Amino acid sequence: MAQSAANGVDQDLATKRLHSRMEASCLELALEGERLCKAGDFKGGTAFFEAAVQVGTEDLKTLSAIYSQLGNAYFYLKEYGKALEYHKHDLTLARTIGDKIGEGKASGNLGNTLKVLGRFDEAVVCCQRHLDISQEQGDKVGEARALYNIGNVLHAKGKQQLWGCTQEPGELPSDVRETLQKATGFYEYVSII
Repeated sequence: MAQSAANGVDQDLATKRLHSRMEASCLELALEGERLCKAGDFKGGTAFFEAAVQVGTEDLKTLSAIYSQLGNAYFYLKEYGKALEYHKHDLTLARTIGDKIGEGKASGNLGNTLKVLGRFDEAVVCCQRHLDISQEQGDKVGEARALYNIGNVLHAKGKQQLWGCTQEPGELPSDVRETLQKATGFYEYVSII
């Protein structure tokens, strides 16, 4: 009986050491991925972030940050499907752990990715969620980013609405004018903050 209790304690220690090594290894891999991305090597950075995810961590805040950085790296690589996937993972984790600021940032990242994919209405919803959370949390920087991003999405939508339109020079169809005026309004709010 004493021998089995000792074996149980030894296994608990071994498990704790393994988790400690995994945490360090995951964090080390993620930090190297971050370093590479900051140096402009997004492909190399994604490899290290992916390895960090494979090693795993029990720290959901760290995992959320890794997902966010993976989404951003894939965005810069123009791999928008993967960027969308990781930003969704980040959003899910931020909500799970109750990280409101993280939820706002993930929503903003999703909005920017959806904009590039031409999914403007979904993008506005995500950016509006970022704005709402930033205002609730008193995050002025997040609020300014969200306002700018909404303006940017609406500006891109207005430009897309113009494609294929035939109009006289200086004339804009009413739907395009309305979209661009909304975009301008959001840009103007940024200057107030």
